[in-house]
This record gives sequence, structure tokens and C-alpha cells, in this order.
Amino acid sequence: MTNRLLIRAALSLASLMPLALLMSVAIATESLAAMPSCEQVAGNVSSRFAVNNREFLKVDLAVQDFGSIRESRFQPADETHRVERRYCNTTITGTDGHRRTLWYAIENTWGLAGVGHSVEFCASGLDPWHVYGAHCASLR
Repeated sequence: MTNRLLIRAALSLASLMPLALLMSVAIATESLAAMPSCEQVAGNVSSRFAVNNREFLKVDLAVQDFGSIRESRFQPADETHRVERRYCNTTITGTDGHRRTLWYAIENTWGLAGVGHSVEFCASGLDPWHVYGAHCASLR
């Protein structure tokens, strides 16, 4: 009787293996997807910019306009740097009328559970705690 239960358990687990394999392939494929360009994440940066200013700085400030968006540096993944990064910058005009330099970094395979990408950004004059170093140095 015990042998039958063990065999049934083994067969049940074996039947789930293809599903687990498919899920791991899907996750691996997503994490190997091409990193988005600087222009492709501008909408994400814009919406988060407004939310961050409202929640953390208690200022009603949003991006009104993006200037020319440029990639300033690309760091491929290697033995030393496990995360692929694309560094970008632009000049934005805020809803307050001021023009500021905005730096941001796109990090591939650094999203939720290592799948997808994440974006960190910093605008000149809007990082009072120097989270990204003096004058947003770590994102330049």
C-alpha cells in the first residue's frame, strides 16, 4: 500500500514537471528581453516624477515637456557588473515653468523578482537628501 502511494506521488510530481519547465522558460525569456531605449521609458519616468514630487517633496510638480532625450552611457552585463544598465539624460520643463536636467538609469533584469527592468531617475535641484549623490552623480 505504501509503495502505491509513493508511486502515485512520484507520477503526480512528474506530471507537473513540464509546467514548471514552461514557467522557467517563460521567466528566462522575459528577463532576456531587450532592454528598452531611453525614449521608451519616458512615460514611466514622467508619471513617477509627478507622484514622487507629490508624495515625498509635497510639491505639485509634473513634467510638462521633454527635451531631446540622449543615451549618455551603456554598461553591458559582465562578470563584474551583473546588471545591464543604460544611462540617459534630457532637459525637462516642469509645470512650474522651470527647466531642469533629468538623469535616469534603466536596469535590465532588475525588476520584480529579477524579471523585466527598473528605472531610477533624478532631476537637478529636486534631490534634497542626495539619494543619488551630489547633483545626481550616480545616475550620470
